[in-house]
Amino acid sequence: MKKKCLDCGEPLAGRADKKFCDDACRSNYNNRRNAEENGYLRRVNSILKRNRKILETLNPEGKVKVRWKTLVSAGFNFDYITDMYETNNGSQYRFCYEYGYLLLDNDEVLLVKRKN
Repeated sequence: MKKKCLDCGEPLAGRADKKFCDDACRSNYNNRRNAEENGYLRRVNSILKRNRKILETLNPEGKVKVRWKTLVSAGFNFDYITDMYETNNGSQYRFCYEYGYLLLDNDEVLLVKRKN
């Protein structure tokens, strides 16, 4: 029984352990196989980048207070962060890469930029 390419189904010639006709078929097969996982990662990275850009735009000086609604109206998604830092007094800073925020009272948010 002749082995067939895992991507296109054409008969294979050559090595006994060969699985694909050529590099294009190998790439197509692996891209299709990884599409679901890659799609999820792409969506999450897109949200994180957008969050970072919003924080960067609203915080040009490195530390500023804004209203919670300002972040929401800009499209900020509070469900996605890259890191969290808790201070000794229990305050929790959430970060999107080097830009972060601290939820305050009265619907205010303190925006910060992490120092190197």
